[in-house]
Amino acid sequence: MAGKSQTRPILYTCAGSRGQRCTWAAQEAGVELDLRMLPFPPRHKAPEYLETNPLGTIPMLIDGDTQMTESCAIAHYLSVKGGAHHLFVAPGEADYGEYLDYTYHADATITFPQTVYMRFALFEKHKGWEDAGHAYADWFEKRLVKIEQRLERREYLCADRFTVADICVGYALVLAKAVGLDERVPDPLKAYRERLTSREAYQAAVAKEKAGAP
Repeated sequence: MAGKSQTRPILYTCAGSRGQRCTWAAQEAGVELDLRMLPFPPRHKAPEYLETNPLGTIPMLIDGDTQMTESCAIAHYLSVKGGAHHLFVAPGEADYGEYLDYTYHADATITFPQTVYMRFALFEKHKGWEDAGHAYADWFEKRLVKIEQRLERREYLCADRFTVADICVGYALVLAKAVGLDERVPDPLKAYRERLTSREAYQAAVAKEKAGAP
């Protein structure tokens, strides 16, 4: 990318968080990151991070003058930055619209109810909101139908190849297993997740996060 700084992009994240989409995409694209691992939740355990990101959210990418806080957008950005054309679908290619749709669908429609479930049913259930958390778990389960139907005759979501859309959706399925929602994931999507997480780049990203975790 002409005109960009030659320094490595800085990624602030927590191990196993939505930032894993970014570390995974970077590994797939061959982009070296300056990985800054934070304790979770950083807004409470690393309050100095608020000076960098007033939202206190992770991930956050800083690449020269570019600052980004949305995990799926960062994953796409890193694939483009790395010149990894196989990882994204360009305008004019078949499934370009579907690529955008599933990449955004991953966080806005699938991960969102997971995070609400985690807050109300896991982290703050002592406040009496556990039923609300489980209602969002139901929402998560019902929203998987679009992905399941898409993959009935496909190995990957778009353009007959592994792309950032698979990274973004795949992370949501990884998170489901980690937080106790796996019984709501249908077997075909568990098989899809297994294909994704067996990739060398995914395993390398997980290892790097663990190695740098506080």
